[in-house]
Amino acid sequence: MLDLLIKNGRVVDGAGNPWFRADVGVSDGKIAAIGLLREAEAALTINAQGAIVCPGFIDVHVHSDLSLLFVPRHDPKVRQGVTTEVMGNCGHGYAPASPETLARLLAARGQEAPPTERWSSVAEFLSLFDRRVAINVAYLLPHGTLRAEAMGWEDREPTPRELERMKELAAQGMAEGAVGLSTGLDYPPGSYARTEELVELCRVVARCGGVYASHTRDISNPEQALEEAIRIGEEAGIPVHISHLKAMGREYEGKAEEKILSLIDRARRSGIDVTFDCYPYLAGSGPLTVVLPHWMQEGGPEALKKRLRSDEDRSRIKGMEQELYGYGWEHIYLVSVPSEKNKELIGKNLVEAAALRGMDPVDFVCSLLLEEDLNCRIINFGGIEEDLQTIMRHPAQMVASDSGDVRELPHPRTFGTFPRVLGRYVRELGVLRLEEAIRKMTSFPAQRFGLRGRGLLKEGFAADIVIFDEETVRDTATFWDARRYPEGIHYVIVNGQVVIQNGEHTGALPGRALRSQ
Repeated sequence: MLDLLIKNGRVVDGAGNPWFRADVGVSDGKIAAIGLLREAEAALTINAQGAIVCPGFIDVHVHSDLSLLFVPRHDPKVRQGVTTEVMGNCGHGYAPASPETLARLLAARGQEAPPTERWSSVAEFLSLFDRRVAINVAYLLPHGTLRAEAMGWEDREPTPRELERMKELAAQGMAEGAVGLSTGLDYPPGSYARTEELVELCRVVARCGGVYASHTRDISNPEQALEEAIRIGEEAGIPVHISHLKAMGREYEGKAEEKILSLIDRARRSGIDVTFDCYPYLAGSGPLTVVLPHWMQEGGPEALKKRLRSDEDRSRIKGMEQELYGYGWEHIYLVSVPSEKNKELIGKNLVEAAALRGMDPVDFVCSLLLEEDLNCRIINFGGIEEDLQTIMRHPAQMVASDSGDVRELPHPRTFGTFPRVLGRYVRELGVLRLEEAIRKMTSFPAQRFGLRGRGLLKEGFAADIVIFDEETVRDTATFWDARRYPEGIHYVIVNGQVVIQNGEHTGALPGRALRSQ
């Protein structure tokens, strides 16, 4: 007898193949059979007549490392059909880390750890998720965390001993289940690393079968940034994955194929294994500190606060061109501030918010960061739709959300990324075939990050399954009304357990940490 039988659905298996009509049987958390199962008996039967049945979606770029522990139901993501997330991206993460390093990381990112949980190693961190959250998780070793643990927040090359320490941490983290190494080369302390340091660390990760995932350096100059990532892949002998690829900056608009994708194609032709992800929005999000030059952040959060108070350092910033990824501060909107006195600034761009306070924009940003203990977040707009669609069509692209904590005004990608692809870019615009879009959300991410037994509807594979209506699926979250769940996602099954039933959360927490070993 089966635990679960899904009948009469149109099966999209995740490999890119055309759909076919079949039943899917589930036992002991795995797919037991696919075909005409008319005589099969099951504890629970779902009639999927007219609906698509496909593998659960794998989000390869998230920042939910801590928020998932606070809110284990994870409604904003599991209601999209996401059954697995890859954490530790952009060089940001919270293991391996001593208590002292963890405290500095939390302070720098305006985060807090669950008060009842303690960890230091990757193994201890991953153990916090097993059967305690709604979805599965995998983990990338965050380079910024390795650097902070080995040598603090200093802007210099590591000593031989410090580099060796980072390599030891990387080897240990991979042995404990990490699937690769991530960098965030726009964010201190990771941004202080030279290319040679990253090559050395990637050689360690490559020997363990991992991947190098990079938020590349200065993404307003994507050609140079891509060339560095490709060089690291070639010299270290490691697969390369580019995070949230985009054509940012005025000089790159309309030139995604010519200036960016051509470099990836050339690398692949030469034998370098390069892939990338992107999200279906023309805006990113991150901490407000990203608008500051890297030199201000050397030494960590306390040193940054000291410089924010310095009239001399503020004057140095005012002498610089104030842009983020090639766009002015009028394109950057505040979406999160903790204190009540600054709530009225939410939804204003930095120029508008500064004017509301009667301040120069630089003085305003510095003062606001001090008032809010560095805990402010932004949404930054840039790029054009033509480039986004060109990037999405590339065969080496996969879908990711780059989602994080649910704050007062989260980015809509936290609630809508995957249904947005299916509704807008598949059904409405025809940018992707349905089967190809699902491949980019399922088997391709599983292949890239070594998630064995995931990403396909195939006998013996884990029963991570989504059932949705192809004609009605869509996102409803907007930039100024972001806390809206999508429509058309009827069932989500994780490790054989129903987590979303008729569009509602069952409360089940069957998620696991997917370890590389």
